[in-house]
Amino acid sequence: MTDDMSNGWDAVSNAFIGRRSEIGLSTIRKWAMSLPRGGSVIDLGAGYGEPLTAAMISEGFDVCAIDASPKMVAAFRQRFPEVPVACERAENSHFFGRTFDGILAVGLVFLLPEEGQRELIRRMAAALVPVGRLLFSAPREVCAWEDSLTGLQSISLGAEEYRRLLATFRLQLVAEYVDEGGNHYYDACKVTS
Repeated sequence: MTDDMSNGWDAVSNAFIGRRSEIGLSTIRKWAMSLPRGGSVIDLGAGYGEPLTAAMISEGFDVCAIDASPKMVAAFRQRFPEVPVACERAENSHFFGRTFDGILAVGLVFLLPEEGQRELIRRMAAALVPVGRLLFSAPREVCAWEDSLTGLQSISLGAEEYRRLLATFRLQLVAEYVDEGGNHYYDACKVTS
């Protein structure tokens, strides 16, 4: 872990903004159909808000966002001044002191060390309303690689461990998706009993 709470993302924010594509957007829109109309959604690791937060806003959701990069949060605020956004680490966040119908964590979980991933999944589960939905991305395989922008290590705990963690925190895996870019997603629902 570095002193930079964004784990290198603040330094590469301009490069990230220039490279962000709409890959995965159709997967996110499909997932959003499982949420109550006008429901609350928090986008963790929201970056500058494009395209995922923007899609949730256009679908009529009550959206909040969190990102650990001050530069990304500043760009987010320029684009979406009406949307609450916090500049903090997701794995330490109190998620605005509220619960949500949906939590998005696309491109975030695997950036954290193993214990940070476990803590984030625990916190996300706690921040969901009963039958709330969580969607996060991470490779199916257990693997580690160097992030192409930050040069820092990314880690996937693998599908088996993610499924185990979801069950531990009373989240039932509903579906898994693969988007047009080959990114893998886990869609889970908070169990009520």
